[in-house]
Amino acid sequence: MPKAAAEEHEIAGHIVRLSSPDKICFPRPGYTKRDVFEYYLAVGDGILRALRDRPTTLQRFPDGIEGEMFFQKRIPTRGVPPWVQTAKISFPSGRTADELCPADLAHVLWAAQMGTVVFHPWPVRSAAADNPDELRIDIDPHDGTNFGDVVAAAGVIREVLADLGFTGYPKTSGGRGVHVYVRIAPRWSFVEVRRAVIALAREVERRSPDRITTSWWKEERGEKVFLDFNQMARDRTIACAYSLRANARATVSTPVTWDELTEVEPDDFDLRTVPARFAKIGDPHAGIDDVLHDITPLLEWSARDEKAGQGDMPYPPDHPKMPGEPPRVQPSKINKANWS
Repeated sequence: MPKAAAEEHEIAGHIVRLSSPDKICFPRPGYTKRDVFEYYLAVGDGILRALRDRPTTLQRFPDGIEGEMFFQKRIPTRGVPPWVQTAKISFPSGRTADELCPADLAHVLWAAQMGTVVFHPWPVRSAAADNPDELRIDIDPHDGTNFGDVVAAAGVIREVLADLGFTGYPKTSGGRGVHVYVRIAPRWSFVEVRRAVIALAREVERRSPDRITTSWWKEERGEKVFLDFNQMARDRTIACAYSLRANARATVSTPVTWDELTEVEPDDFDLRTVPARFAKIGDPHAGIDDVLHDITPLLEWSARDEKAGQGDMPYPPDHPKMPGEPPRVQPSKINKANWS
């Protein structure tokens, strides 16, 4: 069979080239590069809401999801259309990178043409790249737990957010987890926003200690759902709303309403089903930018917890040691005499 010719598409006033449109990207269902391209076009308003003006790491699979994968954090200075916008971000090491910063849907489709399957935006906008405007709560199933347990934990988070007067927006992760996003004013540092998430997670844990844990070390979690506070650490990113995931079924990290969350299963949402859903009901996260919340109450909770002996938690292993951080050694291996 002859190779399909390259195509040109006008998107947001730009010409985006789609080469090798029949190349297989998801072998099991047979989804092609064109299918991925058309998927992102179909959910354009939704994914652009998640990505607009955000420095974004691209998870690329030039030869499909069973081929080589790499994360692209730096957009090259050559061979890129002149309209492609970037934003400079700083890593914990102090190094910087100019990442893709989507200004319109053409940026998303250009990335898809380059073999991007998963989009990992930072929780910041380019205008304030050191000040998160998106508080992210990652609910992660652990040993002995399932999606139903994750949904139950999300319900507790919803209660705590309601007590704060906050509006949270849930979505499936595309796997067995759930993410809850809260828009916040871009006034605080990554360190402060991470501490706010820790305080929130601890309050959620207090309300359901038999089902939910904030323990960073796996050996301490038991059969509980883990609230991963370190997804708010600098340079930690989550697949955004409407991003495909690199698995055999081509599932999608999909926004849902709180009522839907108790009724859905992760496999309900994939490359084929989400465009039809989006066309029918629109985006459940359509109002996410309407209110920017003040996290001062969470920082007050953090200060209260610290006075009670619950200070900072360990950072991810690739971070430099942070002030006030506890030992970054699993409890069963720590020499407490040496540490004290």
